[in-house]
Amino acid sequence: MKLKKIVFIDIETAPQTPSYNLLNEEMAGLWNEKYEQIKKRTPEKFTEESNPINSYSNTGLFAEFGKIICISVGFEFLRNQERHFKVKSFYQDDERELLLTFRELLLNIEKKGYQLCGHNIKEFDVPYIARRMLILNIPLPNILNLSKFKPWETPIIDTMDLWKFGDYKHYTPLKLLCTILDVESPKNDIDGSKVAYVYYEEKDIKRIATYCQNDVIATAQIYFRINGLPLLEKDKIDYIESEVGKD
Repeated sequence: MKLKKIVFIDIETAPQTPSYNLLNEEMAGLWNEKYEQIKKRTPEKFTEESNPINSYSNTGLFAEFGKIICISVGFEFLRNQERHFKVKSFYQDDERELLLTFRELLLNIEKKGYQLCGHNIKEFDVPYIARRMLILNIPLPNILNLSKFKPWETPIIDTMDLWKFGDYKHYTPLKLLCTILDVESPKNDIDGSKVAYVYYEEKDIKRIATYCQNDVIATAQIYFRINGLPLLEKDKIDYIESEVGKD
């Protein structure tokens, strides 16, 4: 049995500061401008009471205003000729240290010819990681520098693209795909809208890492399902302790 060289990934992000009031004057002004742009594009997502301050948790969605607090990865391997899956998280408050560690992983897997796979990875995870690396003055690994690849040679697999089947107007969240394809949903604790609260108020980054790992497993299951492969069995999933952010 030969397995494809794929590393499944997911990231979790949060605002750079716990509250709007902790932004410096320049960044607060820039967020105010960004907020107005977003509100004009998607007015249906805002109420009359919405403003840049009470919408501050949304800054985590933008690499210019947010930061990465967790990256989870997973991959298949063979044990006694049976498919197994390892999943691991990198998480800590020091984003630069987190990204430097993750970069070493990327350098290693690109040498071995692995591809990255995620859900909406082309629109969110990959550009977010690349932008944060550049902001923090971290050299980009080739696997993230997509301008170096021809479209058909890109080392990125996006399960959202696989599900679109060429329909570029279609957006399908991971939870919906899990439901309709009979894959166990990862959204059984928190969801993306609660990550900032769990991170800054509850200070429970390990809970976020668990949530992120579940997303990785669900994404892998969706990939296998779309490609007509057997789903992972729960007792064949190994959880590896993170090297970053240990107690």
